[in-house]
Order: sequence, then structure tokens, then C-alpha cells
Amino acid sequence: MEIRKIVRIAGTDIDGNLPIERALWRVKGISFMFAHAVRVALGYDKNKRLGELSEEELEKLEDCIKNPQRYGIPSWLYNRRKDYETGEDIHLVGSDLDLAIERDLDRLKKIKCYRGVRHSMHLPVRGQRTKSGYTYPPFRKHKRGRTLGVGKKKGVRK
Repeated sequence: MEIRKIVRIAGTDIDGNLPIERALWRVKGISFMFAHAVRVALGYDKNKRLGELSEEELEKLEDCIKNPQRYGIPSWLYNRRKDYETGEDIHLVGSDLDLAIERDLDRLKKIKCYRGVRHSMHLPVRGQRTKSGYTYPPFRKHKRGRTLGVGKKKGVRK
């Protein structure tokens, strides 16, 4: 059986030579803990490569990522517990996660809460200092083009 070089899981192309857990880290929304839980829930060997899996095993892996509650993965590993719209514990990956985060930020901006206002003004949301903008993430990158340096007045001579 030959190893596939590239495997597509949850809309992401992944190197088939990586072990299953390490390969799942490449998918946006899957942490190392969730990847480990998926591998253990499916009963795969920890040294098995992603490219060695058959089509049925890959489909089962993708189903486990999309519906982790079916496979007994605890809800505290999900990335959206008590979702705002549904109230359920769900796990989102890839573009679904991006869209959910974008909807959350739009909701915060719409109700004009403190966090929403800070997001709309491109300022730090979680209490970082603003005297200098070299915190992580650097918020001053949004100020390019709006800041003015010290300028000389024209026509003034000593």
C-alpha cells in the first residue's frame, strides 16, 4: 500500500507523511488536545501516517471531526461551547469557524458593547496598553496613513 503525499481533510490539504495527530493540527480549529481525542476515539495507532489511511478511514476521520459528540469526545474540547445562536456545544473547523467568528464580531459591533466598539476602532480589546503599540498583536498597524509626524512650518527662519 502506497502512502498518499497529500490528503484533503476538512477543506485543508495536509502532508500525508505526517502522523495522524500532527497532521490534524494543520486544520484550522483543531488543537493538539482535540486531535489526540479524535485519534484515540477512532482507535488509530499513534505512529500511523495520514497517507496510510484508506478512503473509509478518512471518511470516518472527517465525520469524527464534524460530529465529535457521536464518537464520545468530551464537550469541553469543542471550540464553541454554548453557541450564541443555538445554545449547543459544537465544534467548527476551517471556513465555518472563520464565518462564526466574523458573525460574533459583527454582533458585538451592532449592539455597540465595549468590545464591539474597540473592535470597530481597531484598538486592543483585552486591556492591553495603548501608549505604545508594540504589544501582541500590534494594533498600531491599523494606524498607518493616519498618523502625522512632527512637521516644520514653512517659511519660518531662525
